[in-house]
Amino acid sequence: MENRVYLYDLYQTVTETDKKYVAQNPYYDLQLLTSPVMQREMAAFIKYRASQVVLSTLYGERQFYIKMCTFLQKRARRISSFHDRSMEIWLRQFKGWMLEEGIAIMHENHGVYGNVSMVQSKLVCYLKWVLEFLGQQDDIVEQEKDIWELDKLDIRIQKNLVKNFKTINFTKIFQPEMRKELKRGIYLNLQGEAISCVQREMTAMRRFSKYLSEKQKGVKSCRDIDREVMEEYLIFLKTEETTTKHFHTELNRLRGILETIGKICAYPNLEGLFLNRDIPPTPRAEFKVYSDGELKRLNASIVKLDEQFARAMIIHQMLGTRISDTLTLETDCLYEYRGETIIRIRQMKTKTYEKPISEELASLIHKAIDYTRERYGRTKYVFVNDNDPTRPLQYNTIQIRVVAMIHKKNLRDDNGRLFGFGSHMYRHYYGVKLTKMHLDDFTISKLLGHSGVRNVKYYRKMSNQVLADETRQVRHMLSEIILQNLDGWEAEYEQIREDAGLE
Repeated sequence: MENRVYLYDLYQTVTETDKKYVAQNPYYDLQLLTSPVMQREMAAFIKYRASQVVLSTLYGERQFYIKMCTFLQKRARRISSFHDRSMEIWLRQFKGWMLEEGIAIMHENHGVYGNVSMVQSKLVCYLKWVLEFLGQQDDIVEQEKDIWELDKLDIRIQKNLVKNFKTINFTKIFQPEMRKELKRGIYLNLQGEAISCVQREMTAMRRFSKYLSEKQKGVKSCRDIDREVMEEYLIFLKTEETTTKHFHTELNRLRGILETIGKICAYPNLEGLFLNRDIPPTPRAEFKVYSDGELKRLNASIVKLDEQFARAMIIHQMLGTRISDTLTLETDCLYEYRGETIIRIRQMKTKTYEKPISEELASLIHKAIDYTRERYGRTKYVFVNDNDPTRPLQYNTIQIRVVAMIHKKNLRDDNGRLFGFGSHMYRHYYGVKLTKMHLDDFTISKLLGHSGVRNVKYYRKMSNQVLADETRQVRHMLSEIILQNLDGWEAEYEQIREDAGLE
């Protein structure tokens, strides 16, 4: 058996970003593991891991692998396989060794919004990943495992294109019987619900399961849940649970998944478990919008990021779309109709719609398409994931970069507060500017791509030509408003303006 696993051999293509990591042809040295069985087990894990993460991540994890091997050489020299000990024993001994070596078991985690929490060391997590992988390398059907890989399920998953969900984790459901029941309910719901909705159901059940394990130890199965148990849980949420303020959505998801389990498992006690008054009303959202000054301050920093990222954010503002719709713009989204450029926007939440756009915006989109094509060849999306160009740019990538920029530059709103990640506020800004131009309601709705509204009949009557004639002046005014905010920005952005044909 080859005693080295070369990173270069694990990836069919290597991105420009990752090329620096393979310059010295790095590898995992399996000789650090004295047992041939453990070498084979680890080689299988490394190949699996390569299918889940990008090359740069696998490169960085070599440090965890080396430390894990050091532990094994000192504490498990006579062990021939990772299967020879339970996960609990492995982790207990590993943490003991870490303490002796002065390696922290916990570390501070800084969230994208600056919040700090204590989380388990990545070194401990690495060993857990190895053990969890090896524990599931058998003939068990995927839906019977405690961690499902979505790509291995025998059903079609309604995936979220801009959020990368790969697994569903049941390990935090502490009651074994309830875990089995939940798997049946989730498997059914996956066939009719989007993965993001199912993940919210999992979040609701994890919180409920934790509560039961601490406060209601007699509840082992969903058949043990009655109205009294639920009332106690609702009181707990109102009086003791402080991790979140609003439970409207979560309780709705909890009710939904419990009712599904009730139908599948024939548990009549789960029918009518909730009363309508149990679900708190939806908190009234405060309608916020950027001022011209706030927008200019944000954009002045956004355009100092890389060229394509700046284009994405400016296009997002000028289109007035949801961030998911901007990130999933396809390279065939533009076409000409009677002298007007029309954009086709395939909304993730509702239906596809079209609207005319200004020449300036069309030029910017064409430049973004050319940029992507030069670097990745022909792709489906205008803005692509650098690590996987077949997928669109991910929401999390946008969020992390914008929030990091805000904290680094100490960008504050008109009230002196740090900006949050307000991608949807660009859409509010767009809509408010439309209302200030005294457009009628159905024209505004058409430009925003709203659906299911009272005046939808007017959308159907309005052709692209009529919409182009009625909104030509407005569209140019909107472009001018945004482009005026670009004037006077730092020299770093002048090249972008020139490249995009905005001079």
